[in-house]
Amino acid sequence: MAIHKRQRVYFPRSVAANSVVKYWIMPIRVLSDQLASQIAAGEVVERPASVVKELVENAIDAGATTINVDVRGGGRQLIQVADDGVGIPADEMEVAFMRHATSKLETASDLRAIETLGFRGEALAAIAAVSQVTAVSRTKEDSAGLRLTLEGGQKNSLESVGAPPGTVLAVVNLFYNVPARLKFLKTVTTEKRLIDEYVTRYALAFPDIRFRLTHDNRITFQSSGNGDKREVLSAIYGPETAKQLLIVSQPETTGDAAKEISVSGFAAPPNLNWANRKQISLFANDRWIKDNRLTYAVIQAYHTLLPTGRYPMAIIFLNLPAENVDVNVHPAKTEVRFRQANTIFGAVQRAVRETLIADSPIPHTTHFASFQHTGWAATAGDRGFTRREDPGAQTHLSLDWSVPETPDMETGSEAAAPVKAELGGKGLPIMRVVGQVGASYIITEGPDGLYLIDQHAAHERILFEKFMKAWDEEGANRGMAVQGLMSGFPVQLSPAQANLVSDQLELLTRLGLQLEPFGPNTFMIRTVPALLTGLDPAKALLDVVECLADDEAPLHSTIEARIILRVCKSAAVKAGQTLSLSEMEAMIRQLEACQNPHTCPHGRPTLIHLSATQLAKEFGRT
Repeated sequence: MAIHKRQRVYFPRSVAANSVVKYWIMPIRVLSDQLASQIAAGEVVERPASVVKELVENAIDAGATTINVDVRGGGRQLIQVADDGVGIPADEMEVAFMRHATSKLETASDLRAIETLGFRGEALAAIAAVSQVTAVSRTKEDSAGLRLTLEGGQKNSLESVGAPPGTVLAVVNLFYNVPARLKFLKTVTTEKRLIDEYVTRYALAFPDIRFRLTHDNRITFQSSGNGDKREVLSAIYGPETAKQLLIVSQPETTGDAAKEISVSGFAAPPNLNWANRKQISLFANDRWIKDNRLTYAVIQAYHTLLPTGRYPMAIIFLNLPAENVDVNVHPAKTEVRFRQANTIFGAVQRAVRETLIADSPIPHTTHFASFQHTGWAATAGDRGFTRREDPGAQTHLSLDWSVPETPDMETGSEAAAPVKAELGGKGLPIMRVVGQVGASYIITEGPDGLYLIDQHAAHERILFEKFMKAWDEEGANRGMAVQGLMSGFPVQLSPAQANLVSDQLELLTRLGLQLEPFGPNTFMIRTVPALLTGLDPAKALLDVVECLADDEAPLHSTIEARIILRVCKSAAVKAGQTLSLSEMEAMIRQLEACQNPHTCPHGRPTLIHLSATQLAKEFGRT
């Protein structure tokens, strides 16, 4: 008896006598080309940035010297890539959009040494299957070009048109026929940032090609195509950052395998660091790749040179024989396998490390500083513990420097020792400041032993609650209290960062960072939050940008709280910074006023207790 396709059939499972398994029985059939292309598109075309990547790679393979990328609506509405490459011959126009159609492979042996960016013959078919595509192309030999329109992978029209040599491919209404995919796209700002990253990466890999990227009719990035990678770096990261980057040179190698590998690129000095590893870019034979092992090799090259939790910036180019790298691992072509993985790991780590050791400049401070030292210097015998006279208040820490007055005491001809202020109360135990250890922890004495206070965590909690209180009371409606900058402070951002800032100008203004556009990807900072007077304005803005670019689940639910949290972490007193006695007392006084003085906003403890009983036990008294 025939089984209908939605009939439910039960098969007893032999391993369990009383259990059954449900099966849906459907006839086996061959999928239609259109459905197969839509399924394949899920691997090749994950988001708008994937479309940009595939089309730019095709343009590069076509020998283009100029590539213009026009994006609207974060890629949902339109993605258009125009190049002046060799073009598509008229008799191959329709074939180009068929599945597994490519001009870059002929036999299986060609897969062993891929030298082009594209080769699988899947991208155009996958893109056309989930969008409406218009392609116009002409070779130099043809007198006219062809315009082909497709919808959902099906041809609508093919006609002759006038066109310059090259190819223009427009992708409209991406994922219009796959609403589930459209639903799971990120915000427009996030999609724009990912597109920016792909275009700028290939501009670095191919500096002799002129790139221009436009978002919603606004140019956000362009390169001259003169072959100077340093100039491209300046266009992406700004001239201040670009001029600090160190040139990575090939170290001496031993063995035939090592001599086949060439490592070059740029690495930032240790004082230029970031909160995540997203600033590490890797290229294998000019193809941008993802490789956790090589990323770790770069990070290891900075071992002992970076603070904990900070990551370097590096752009590393690997050149090696094509047969030594397999790029046919995933349809996206960003994951690769190396034949000599250990040798390559060592070459990258050694090249970056030797560059840092040889060329890293001595760090210098800028005009603005988040904290200035008091001028006290420890002697050789007391570097770990500080106890000194008050050298004066540091008002930029935003602390109340006043100390409670104490009654005068008769001292005769000699001055009496000052009475120590008793701090604490409801939220913290009564304590008095004894000193500072390791320039990181405040030592206080309480009624039952010692307390160690983490000065960074404590100050972070103080700033965070002040910010959030100001935001709740007035910031959400009228904006935070601000401090104006007399002449403004210009900051140049990367195209991706500039897009983030442009989309959030109103929010940043309410948070106290008033910005004005000041040229391509450049903003003039006019005001900073009053609570951050003295902080480097550029650093404050970059911290905010890092927070806006962070797609991970936030600790706090609102973007305002996330930004405030990030800025407070940057502005707080750091470990290793010495404090005067009045500064330590003021910090404890303001920590006591916090609603939650026991932890920083990230959940770390602000203080720990060493009881008198525990101390007696350590000294063998009990």
